[in-house]
Amino acid sequence: MRVSAPRPSHVLSLLALGALAGCSSDGSTFAPASSAGPAFAVDTTGNGAPSGAHYSLNIIGVSKTKNPDMSTAGGNVIFVNLGTKDGVAVTTNILLSQSASAGEFAVLDKNGTDGEASFSLPAPGTYTIWARALGTPGGHAQITTCATDVTGTVADGDICSTLNEVFVRGTGKSSFRNVTTNLTTITLDPVADADAVTACGGTTVGLFDPCLQGYFWQYDNNGLKLLQVRFYYQSPA
Repeated sequence: MRVSAPRPSHVLSLLALGALAGCSSDGSTFAPASSAGPAFAVDTTGNGAPSGAHYSLNIIGVSKTKNPDMSTAGGNVIFVNLGTKDGVAVTTNILLSQSASAGEFAVLDKNGTDGEASFSLPAPGTYTIWARALGTPGGHAQITTCATDVTGTVADGDICSTLNEVFVRGTGKSSFRNVTTNLTTITLDPVADADAVTACGGTTVGLFDPCLQGYFWQYDNNGLKLLQVRFYYQSPA
C-alpha cells in the first residue's frame, strides 16, 4: 500500500540470506544479461517477485541495541530498532551513497540500532526494487526517501518525500511488490519545499540528483522483524 506521508516527521533467528543469483565472487555485482529482455522480468517465483539476477537486502528489527562494533561493511543485512507494534515508531536513517560502478550494491554500516546505517547503490534506471514484510504478524514499517539539504544551502529540517511505502505483516502469505518509484524519488511539497522545487526545477527529484544532498531512507519501525528488499537487474531497453 502506498500512502501520503505527514510532513516532518528476540532477536530474529538467523534467516537464510537471499543470494545474489548470477553474481560476481564478492556477491555484490549483477552478472551481465545474456540477452536483451523486457524491462521487468517475468514473475515465475510464486511470491510476487520477478525471476532473475538480484541483490538481496534484509532489514532486521531487533529489540536490543547491538553492542559489538558493527559499523563495518559487508553482508546483506542492516539491523534496526524493532520498536513496538503500537505506539510511536522508532526511526533509523539509512544513509545512501551512489556506488562507483553500475550494478554494485553494498552495506557500508550494518548497525542501525544507533540511529544510522549506510548503504550504497547505483543511480536509478538500471534496476527495480521489490520488497515484502515477514516475521511475526502485526508489525509494520514505513520507508520515506529524504535528503538533508538543498545543495549549497542548509535546509530547515530534512527534505522528505510526501509519498512513502508502508509494509504491514499480516497473517498468511506475504508477497513482494514493486516499490521502485518511492524508494528512488522524492516528491516535494511545492509550498513547504519551495526552495528545493526551485533548485531542482520541479517537484519530482530522482535519487542522487545533485540539486539535493545527503540522501537517505527514513525507516520508521513499529515491530516489523524483517523486511526483505530485492534489487533486480533491469535490461536496457
